Amino acid sequence: MKKLLVLICLGIFMVVAGQASAEEWQPIQLSLTPDIAIFDRSTRIKGFSLGIWSENPQDAFALGIVNGSTRSSAGFSVGAVNYADSYTGVQFSAFNYAKEDFTGWGVGVANVAKGTMKGLQMGAVNYAGSLSGLQLGAVNYAEKASGGVQIGAI
Repeated sequence: MKKLLVLICLGIFMVVAGQASAEEWQPIQLSLTPDIAIFDRSTRIKGFSLGIWSENPQDAFALGIVNGSTRSSAGFSVGAVNYADSYTGVQFSAFNYAKEDFTGWGVGVANVAKGTMKGLQMGAVNYAGSLSGLQLGAVNYAEKASGGVQIGAI
């Protein structure tokens, strides 16, 4: 009976939250794809994102197969693939990608920060446009390094 009550309350919350999508941010996102989600991809998520493939600006814990963080985002992302415009926080996945800057800790098979990477990249392959941190991996590459350290085979 308690499980049924919890499911009903969760359903009511999702309906009410879905009607309030014109607000600036939402506390939760559930998605199958960026276009099949409770809130559209322009809504900032401040809380929790769960999906097969999600893509929102966020300040949240994101759990999914593919986690997309648009604009300037922050949080903790866990999935098979994490990608972001600019990200501050922790990313755990097979592949982490930041189109611009990344500040934090990235753990994966491959970590790519096209802009400035400040923090720690741990993976088989690590890339940074500008490194100001630590890269630990088999292959580490930075186009420019200012105060960074690379430890690896190459």
